[in-house]
Amino acid sequence: MLDDFFVRALVAGVGVALVAGPLGCFIVWRRMAYLGDTMAHSALLGVVLAFLLDLHIMLGVFTVAGLGALALIVLQRRVSLPTDALLGILAHSMLALGLVLIAFMAWLRIDLLSYLFGDILAVSRLDISLVYGGGLVVVTILALNWRALLAATVSEELAAAEALKPERSRLVLMLLMAAVIAIAMKIVGILLITALLIIPAASARRYAGGPEQMALMAAGIGACAVVVGLLGSLRFDTPAGPSVVVGALAIFLFGLLLPRRSGEAFRS
Repeated sequence: MLDDFFVRALVAGVGVALVAGPLGCFIVWRRMAYLGDTMAHSALLGVVLAFLLDLHIMLGVFTVAGLGALALIVLQRRVSLPTDALLGILAHSMLALGLVLIAFMAWLRIDLLSYLFGDILAVSRLDISLVYGGGLVVVTILALNWRALLAATVSEELAAAEALKPERSRLVLMLLMAAVIAIAMKIVGILLITALLIIPAASARRYAGGPEQMALMAAGIGACAVVVGLLGSLRFDTPAGPSVVVGALAIFLFGLLLPRRSGEAFRS
């Protein structure tokens, strides 16, 4: 018989995985992993500002990650630097700024490791409600923008020719990433969020026959990774958040042993 806190962890983790999987497909298709890291690194600054302004942690993280995405768009238009250089500047600057602000806030007692690596075993019923409520909003917006996002992923020129507004689709995708990072931060932590987005999607890509199938498979693989990781954490007494990512890695490596499907989704 599993304890209540462990059941809550399973429910919350599966909820995050079901949302992160489909969104992670677009990160893989568009080769945006570094952008995901950048937005995840900004989460610590969001946590600090949430404490300063007395906001909910998820709202603070979403706000800062969203502002980071907007800052990237502005910098790409105004600064003649490669995108990867801009991402590096934003990622490390926001992470460092968050750490410096924590040092100045002597009155603040914060468990830094729980934010960096997650604390899934401490989730409450309120956290679960926020995960599934926020996840439902993210999935709904993703479904409503699915055609435009797919078109812009295949070719921004064709998407623009069909009046699907690829720039708006890119902004929507970034804001959805910010929302998922805010939702997932307590589950796997700031430093591991991108792994939960990318690894299930990468695993599903080898066998999916189309984008919709890949999105569903990524969600399922992510949910399996949560179950495998948490059970492994319980069995071997390892950190829960990192164990979930290791579970996803194990599924990915196992998939490499199986025959590859020829009709891979968005094969490059």
